[in-house]
Amino acid sequence: MAARKTTKKPNISAEELTHYYREMLLIRRFEEKAGQLYGMGLIGGFCHLYIGQEAVVVGLEAAAEEGDKRVTSYRDHGHMLACGMDPKGVMAELTGREGGYSRGKGGSMHMFSKEKHFYGGHGIVAAQVPIGAGLAFSDKYRGDDRVTFTYFGDGAANQGQVYETYNMAELWDLPVVFVIENNQYAMGTSVKRSTKSPSLWERGAAYGIPGEEVDGMDVLAVKAAGEKAVAHCRAGKGPYILEVKTYRYRGHSMSDPAKYRTREEVQKMREERDPIEGVKQMLLTGKHASEDDLKAIDKEIKDIVNEAAEFSKESPEPDVSELWTDILTDEVPQEVSA
Repeated sequence: MAARKTTKKPNISAEELTHYYREMLLIRRFEEKAGQLYGMGLIGGFCHLYIGQEAVVVGLEAAAEEGDKRVTSYRDHGHMLACGMDPKGVMAELTGREGGYSRGKGGSMHMFSKEKHFYGGHGIVAAQVPIGAGLAFSDKYRGDDRVTFTYFGDGAANQGQVYETYNMAELWDLPVVFVIENNQYAMGTSVKRSTKSPSLWERGAAYGIPGEEVDGMDVLAVKAAGEKAVAHCRAGKGPYILEVKTYRYRGHSMSDPAKYRTREEVQKMREERDPIEGVKQMLLTGKHASEDDLKAIDKEIKDIVNEAAEFSKESPEPDVSELWTDILTDEVPQEVSA
């Protein structure tokens, strides 16, 4: 079993730090607005918010390069925004409108962007893990030096297909970073009550996969660990596991009152470990930005989110004929027909 590793945080410029602040704030404000729209009945079905976990995906996207892929589960809005998907298209999809990324047919849990190499949120727990290995296999087969970030949670980490995937990924030296977003409660059961292993990343040792635990409330720590994982994969050394210890402030979904933890616990995390507040204080104490500068950024972000919400309200609902699109193709791939 590999020893727990400590990744040294990188030196960071004021410009980069401000960028991370802006990206995390966009996710936070977007999710808050999504929660409001859900309460107004404009978002149907399930809606899983990413509030509190923003540093995870922003830090890892900082370590990614153009062409790298990502796939995740249903708590996916933050991943979409962090990889550059348009907030208008994301919000329109949440509200089931034609202007959404899946033309209103995927909703909160299932949308994709081939352009941004985002291969979806997936509703079946851990189903995205073997898909992520498949994406990485395609990159290795083509020899294009790309890496796939495969995100899943602490609940999904107990699913059998995760370990089947670990075995295949290490056997074939696939360039995949397995990212365990350990928000400590899965759907509603504390990891302490559901998982015997003291850590989740160390399970990879059985397959020879290295990894480490990362402070998921610190965007710079996540970025540094992400860079190490990506370098490992690009060097042809196979997969890498990052267990990113994070925390979600809301319930599992909008219908979850989260009575399995105390309000005091959540408030303590907000006050002492909030990822956005941490970067804000770094900007202020380092004199990289003033309070007025940060207020201006917040206003800019709120305008973007409000514009996305208005776009989603104005976008029409899909035509009934959309029920019959994207379900069958008569085209035969050239490789097969040949």
